[in-house]
Amino acid sequence: MQTGKINVQTENIFPVIKKFLYSDNEIFLREIVSNAVDATQKLRTLVTMGKAPGVELGDITVEIKLDKDQKTLTVSDHGIGMTAEEVDKYINQIAFSSAEEFLEKYKGQDAHALIGHFGLGFYSAFMISDKVEINTLSYQSGSKAVHWECTGSPDYTLSDGDRTERGTDIIMHISEDAAEFLDEYRVLNILKKYCRFLPVPIRFGNEKHYEKKEGEEKEVEVERPRIINNTDPLWKKQPASLKQEDYTKFYHELYPANYDEPLFQIHLNIDYPFNLTGVLYFPKLKQTVEVQKNKIHLYCNQVFITDQLEGIVPEFLTLLHGVIDSPDIPLNVSRSYLQGDANVRKISSHITKKVADKLEEMFKNDRADFEKKWDDIRVFIQYGMLTDEKFYDRAIKFSLLKDIDGKYYTIDEYREKIAALQTNKDGDVIYLYANNKEAQYSYIAACQEKGYNVLLLDGILDSHFVNLLEQKFEKTRFTRVDADTVEKLIVTDEIIPAKLSDEEQKQLKEIFTNNIENKNYMVVVENMGENESPVMITQPEFMRRFRDMQQLSGQAQMGDFDVYNLVVNGNHSIAEKILKETDSEKQKNLVCQLTDLALLSQNLLKGERLMQFVKRSVDLMD
Repeated sequence: MQTGKINVQTENIFPVIKKFLYSDNEIFLREIVSNAVDATQKLRTLVTMGKAPGVELGDITVEIKLDKDQKTLTVSDHGIGMTAEEVDKYINQIAFSSAEEFLEKYKGQDAHALIGHFGLGFYSAFMISDKVEINTLSYQSGSKAVHWECTGSPDYTLSDGDRTERGTDIIMHISEDAAEFLDEYRVLNILKKYCRFLPVPIRFGNEKHYEKKEGEEKEVEVERPRIINNTDPLWKKQPASLKQEDYTKFYHELYPANYDEPLFQIHLNIDYPFNLTGVLYFPKLKQTVEVQKNKIHLYCNQVFITDQLEGIVPEFLTLLHGVIDSPDIPLNVSRSYLQGDANVRKISSHITKKVADKLEEMFKNDRADFEKKWDDIRVFIQYGMLTDEKFYDRAIKFSLLKDIDGKYYTIDEYREKIAALQTNKDGDVIYLYANNKEAQYSYIAACQEKGYNVLLLDGILDSHFVNLLEQKFEKTRFTRVDADTVEKLIVTDEIIPAKLSDEEQKQLKEIFTNNIENKNYMVVVENMGENESPVMITQPEFMRRFRDMQQLSGQAQMGDFDVYNLVVNGNHSIAEKILKETDSEKQKNLVCQLTDLALLSQNLLKGERLMQFVKRSVDLMD
């Protein structure tokens, strides 16, 4: 029997102390299973290359066994195994990675993907174990079985083992404070999270199925081995070999609780300047941002790393669903380290480019289909343009605006369409818009009567987006149709003559001011067309945008700051009627009725005031 002390090579490892290396103790199972897969992949490579004469692969399933009575969790493989010398080299000298050495030895000879890079994964077992055992037998002819045992201190024992088949057992004696890992469903969920796409079959116990046997009418319960992973996931396949139904099926494999169909997908298959595969799906975003995040799964050689990609990929890409897999992404490091990794930054930038390429290709090749998808993908594109300057430079070519009649335009096309008629006296091009076609119908109609075109901007990010476009384009202003009277939405040199004198206008303003209860309504008398509404409610564009930004950010609204204009049309015939009315009660009722009609058109008439309006309307009809 050999005894000794583990040689910790501090000059070539990350800190071994678990709280610095791993942020979550469940990672241990990913590491141990990944090592088992590595051992299997090494053997497969040697057999393929003819470097293991007389060895047949046979069943290479990695098996996880849980023994609650013995309080052990065992991971077994039929891989390459180890000799006593290899155990001493690769286990007793922490961070001397056998995977790194193997890759170096067989560089350029198409070795199967190996997961480990640092040689630290095995020691993660001590995060949850009082004791760890290794039973191993090398594939090499004439090798002897080896048994290694350690309680987490630098002391270990290395002796002859009793394993009769090639491969390795890692036996973890679970500590009391990690008893959760003796629960079958806890272990199963961890395996499904981290190992569901590993390239070697992973078995964990059995699962029940119901099936009909030949000659039987009823289904009977049978048990089969529970294989928890798909060894050949879709993203590893060539796009040319796949159909749309394959992508849709895989989408539902990734998100079984999501019953919506993805709009389309991008298949990533890059081998230069780095290795990257994956599939990114565009989901229907349902007019929200936050709840859709954490849907991209980051993998390294089919081993799950994280779905917390904020700070690792651009913010807007986190709205997509799917998988990114790259051997160039570090596996055994924290998310904060990933955020600063040079390869991760390069990959992130390249994915942004590929997404922009795909969208631009769709726009150019089938614009009609792109327009059909626009309402579902505009949140994503606008989010990207708002948060990523490089994406903005690409997306400005295919970002669309939709008018009230449902017609789509690129931003350049729309500017050209409206420039002649919707440029004010200062040379600013005015983009008129509504965010509710029904509620703002009368304002839209007034604009259309003057020949103006009106956009429909009813998306969650439109307030931010119009601010961005105003910053990017000179002499550009967005104004909602109810921000002012139609004559003042686009101010020109045209002057509408006044029917009332200045004194009469002052008197009319005082009458309305004295007879309205809500002092947040600022009374303004304007010279409008005789056929325009007698009274309108407007809200200055800057005021409304401020309120919308508050709502979007979740801030409390500033009550009294929410001011509206009550615009009285001094040229309407009813203005003269109000001025001539000598009965103060009738004059008040007339003012209140006109004001309430204006409020009703903006959905601002509610509660008791609405009830009074209905009663007054009935009285006026008597």
